[in-house]
Amino acid sequence: MFQMAKQKRKVTEMTEKKNKKLKKASTEETLLAPQAVSGTEQAHPEGEAVLGARQEPAPQLPALTPEEKRVLERKLKKERRKEERKWLRESGAAQSLPAKRSGAQLALDYLCGWAEKHENWRFQKTRQTWLLMHMYDSDQVPDALFSTLLAYLEGLRGRARELTVQKAEALMQEVDKASGAEPFPLGKTQRIRRVLQLLS
Repeated sequence: MFQMAKQKRKVTEMTEKKNKKLKKASTEETLLAPQAVSGTEQAHPEGEAVLGARQEPAPQLPALTPEEKRVLERKLKKERRKEERKWLRESGAAQSLPAKRSGAQLALDYLCGWAEKHENWRFQKTRQTWLLMHMYDSDQVPDALFSTLLAYLEGLRGRARELTVQKAEALMQEVDKASGAEPFPLGKTQRIRRVLQLLS
């Protein structure tokens, strides 16, 4: 008796799964038909028809839940975008994307924005971290911007200030140890001293 009830539940679960799959497949076909027409109009502006000669009407099914609609719309939108990109690639009209700016350029722009006190300037931890990591390198932070960076460092507070002082002191100790064998570049040494004088 127990086994029959279990088997009956299993059969109903299987039929529910099959019904869901059928419902999903037919709703996709129903929603794809209007989208295919508008998609082909976009993909083929010359007016070439890519539709089949005959279309069968889709069977009437219960309405989709809002979540199912959203999922289906996302899928369809993704497919349309993919088709558009494919068509653009094939037609040779691939659009060139603007090059992304490097982290160095973004951090230097951030520093310049701070110096000019723009209304839209706001604190960005990643930009500050980049500046603190590369401030001793004259290739990364040009000499013209180093004085601006020192002014920015005056306002440094909390843990960032402590770590910057600790790093500068550690680098100064390395400079003292390495003065005999391989001396540090003079510009880097001067920058370390200026940071220590400012923050200590």
